[in-house]
This record gives sequence, structure tokens and C-alpha cells, in this order.
Amino acid sequence: MGRSGAVLGVGMVAAIGAGGMATAQDKPKAPVSVPDLGSLAEKLPDASELPGIGGMVADKEPDTETLAAPLTQAGLSSEDSAAGQTDAGEALRARILQQADQQQAAADAQVREEAANAAASAAAEKASEAADAERKAEAERKRKAEEERKRKAEEERLRKLAASYTLPLAGFQLTSGFGDSGSMWSSNHTGQDFAAPSGTPVKAVHTGTVKEAGWAGSYGYRIVLELDDGTEIWYCHLSSMTKTGGQVTTGDTIGRVGSTGNSSGPHLHMEVRPGGGDAVDPLSWLRGKGQNI
Repeated sequence: MGRSGAVLGVGMVAAIGAGGMATAQDKPKAPVSVPDLGSLAEKLPDASELPGIGGMVADKEPDTETLAAPLTQAGLSSEDSAAGQTDAGEALRARILQQADQQQAAADAQVREEAANAAASAAAEKASEAADAERKAEAERKRKAEEERKRKAEEERLRKLAASYTLPLAGFQLTSGFGDSGSMWSSNHTGQDFAAPSGTPVKAVHTGTVKEAGWAGSYGYRIVLELDDGTEIWYCHLSSMTKTGGQVTTGDTIGRVGSTGNSSGPHLHMEVRPGGGDAVDPLSWLRGKGQNI
């Protein structure tokens, strides 16, 4: 609204007010003169400058495009217009669908990420289990290889021992064993008896030195063979002694089977005393030297 319109409006208000007042009172005797609106408008200030009035008066003409736009285009954004939307409801629906698509895409991405993480975790666990299984398998292979190595080493040791040791008799029958009790001796049996015909050759079980040879009471004729490690081998109840001193080698004949001393028949009573001390089981000792007995 221009300046003349504002002035005119104020003048009309003033005129209407004056007219109302006139009707509320007695009619004047003289006619009321209407002021010149043109001159009044020139004297009044711009209505937009009046307190409370300026905000009600627009300086610009109304936007004819906005007034001409249909109600269905209310709320359309510039992005909607750029996208070709001409209807506010359709634009809102499109935005909602777009947001739903974005949320679904985000949810799908999260599901894929969780699935990928779960797959990676499962793969890592499987790899760890496979690594543990491989370590255990490798440890088992090493254990078996070590056992095989020890077995072969023991076989080689026994083979060498078997070559350097021998049994005291070529043919015999085992009778009273180590630790047996009986009326023929005062305490448990301290050796192993090899029954054989009288005169059967008795051999040196290993290289050693004849430490003692002679009568030994209840043992009858006895030869004591001392080995290199100090072990003493006692050959008892002999009918005769072939070696009474000096060095002998494995398999040498040192005496013959008899039944001298405290004996009930021809046999060899053999004792094994490591370091010359207490007796041990002769059969276990011979087996430890690679002898099959």
C-alpha cells in the first residue's frame, strides 16, 4: 500500500469517528465541513512510520506467484521442486520413502557387517583350532619319533651287549630262582640255579678278571669273576675249575657244572653282585645285557 493509501485510510478513520460522535450528540446547528483529504494527506506522516502501524503496512507489492500457487504446492522445498515434485503430499510421501530406504539400507549394511564379523570370528576360531591340532599332531609325531629313536638305540645297545655278553651255559633248565625260600639255605635264595649235567662247561659271561677260585663252604667250589665295572659274578657248586686267576674273555670256559657244597644235584648256582655288594636277580641282569632268557 502506498503513501496516499495510508493517508486516505487514516482520513477515513477520522471521518468515521467524527461522524459517530456527531450522531451520539445533538445535531449541530451548522453543517459539518469535511476536511480536504488531499491537504490532510500531505500534512500526515507516512503511515508506516506510525507506532503500531508500520508492521501492518507492506513496502512491497504482494508476491503474485505465491498468491497464484495452488494449496497443494504449500510445503514444497527447493529440493522437491528440483526433483520435479509439484504436489506437497507426493513430495512428503517421497521423502518418507527415501528415509525408509536409507534406514533399510543402513540396517542391511549393519546385518552384513555383523555377518562378516561373525564369519571372520568363526574363521579365526577354526584357524586357531587347526593350528592347535597341527601343533598336537606335530608333538605326537616328535614323541613317536623320539620313542622310535630310543627303541632303535636300545636295540643297538643290546646288540652290542649281546655280542660282548653271553649266558653261563649253552644248555640248561632253570630251577630255584632269586628270592625263593627253601630248606636248603638259611635265607631267601640269593642267586639263580641252572640245572645241567655234571661236567657241562661253564662260561665267562663277560670279559673280566678271575678274582677268586677255590672252596667256599656251602657254595662248594666257587669262582668269583670281577667285570670291568666292578660287578662280581659268582659261579658255585662246580665240579672243577678251569681258570683260577687272570684275564678271561666272553665265552671262555672257566669251570664245569658239579654238585659240590650244599647241593641236591648237579647245577650251576650263579650270583650277580654289583660292586661286590648285595646280590641282584641274575635273570634281570642278563636280560639287561641283551641276553634272551
